[in-house]
Amino acid sequence: MKKRPKMQLVMQMGSGYGLDQGAWRMPNADPAAYMNIDVLVELAKIAERGKIQMIFFADTPALTADISNQPPITPMDPIILLTALARETKQIGLITTLSTTFNYPYNVARQLKALDVISNGRIGVNFVTTSHPGAAVNFRDRIPGRQERYHQAHEFIQIVQALWGSWEEDALILDVKNGKFADMDKIRPINMTGDYLTSKGPLPIPPSEQGQPVIFTAGGGDEGLKIAGRYASGVYANPYDIESSRIYREMVRSSAKHFGRDPDEVKVIPGIIPSIASNKEEALERRRQLDRNIDLRGRVQYLGTMIGIPLSFEQIDLPVQEELLKYAYANPQDPRSSRALELVKEGMTIRDVLAHGVINYHPVIVGTAEEVADFMEEWFVKGACDGFAIQPDVSFDGIRDFVDQVVPILQERGLFHDDYEGTTLRDHMEISYQYGLSKEI
Repeated sequence: MKKRPKMQLVMQMGSGYGLDQGAWRMPNADPAAYMNIDVLVELAKIAERGKIQMIFFADTPALTADISNQPPITPMDPIILLTALARETKQIGLITTLSTTFNYPYNVARQLKALDVISNGRIGVNFVTTSHPGAAVNFRDRIPGRQERYHQAHEFIQIVQALWGSWEEDALILDVKNGKFADMDKIRPINMTGDYLTSKGPLPIPPSEQGQPVIFTAGGGDEGLKIAGRYASGVYANPYDIESSRIYREMVRSSAKHFGRDPDEVKVIPGIIPSIASNKEEALERRRQLDRNIDLRGRVQYLGTMIGIPLSFEQIDLPVQEELLKYAYANPQDPRSSRALELVKEGMTIRDVLAHGVINYHPVIVGTAEEVADFMEEWFVKGACDGFAIQPDVSFDGIRDFVDQVVPILQERGLFHDDYEGTTLRDHMEISYQYGLSKEI
């Protein structure tokens, strides 16, 4: 009998503060967490205590925001951070984003494989086709077009995987008596050249316990689906409702089948933002406090565009006026608009509508641990996902609260494992061992 599937859970760590811009100003937060590796080590250990399968750090190779009033949203350097966490944790998977547009395959393959070896097979990588102008000017003088970026991404991933497999699995001998360290006949160049990238190899690194790092992707559109279906074992997604998430998951699985892969080997993991408290009102007040830490003028204006009417910041603590409300509608271009309009029509103040997270990039669950678990269970059992990327509004207490309050509920319901299934990230994700691929360029 096939065992019942369990959720894959990813804890998204950011720069150490939490997803919300105002998290660094919350009570008990360490305002210097960005520079303090001990903060991230402690958060990682809490996630590991909760048997969370993996930690994820997003990254863009540029300063992408005005940090006058908020910290950066990504860590100082993800490779250095993962190296530190690999030494301070024992079982949890460690994943970072790396750009296929603004990197060289050899450097990336070498860094990730070395990390995979020293972490005993716990590394994953989220490959993205970066198009941020700030990143472009750090590396070259232009942003490649979409087709060029994705063509280069295929070449990049193929070269990286070939480099990972360039040291054959039984090439390491370590025969001290006869003075034989490795068999050079089994450590061979790859000699791959594409339209954009080239690499000779080989890498001077043997396989890890899981063979090679796990590949994740996060792209959308036809080209993103091809990348996901062809190479990825995990796919980060940002749907806002069950139906769109279910459709996207089926598209990813169909793409995997098209490339001759088992669709169960590809896990679709949408992001969610839990704001947990002992009751709904306390959770909402938590959100209000976060909002008081930032300037809400831009959010008020954006909420107005979502529901098709002008909103004034001066009226943020009032409901939308009746004479305006009769003209409001849900913007069909924004899937979040229906929820925003629903709350506005309930007579909530503009501040409270925003506190419900209606303009956040991922669904926000404001309420008790039970309500968070209910939300996750509904999406999971209806086939909308294989798990979730948990993005706490505030890391300092949000990660602990999720582990101590939500995880036990999911375990009691048989939705989440009680312990790690093995020692490697592939064990945790219940996906096959993989080591290198045949040349394709």
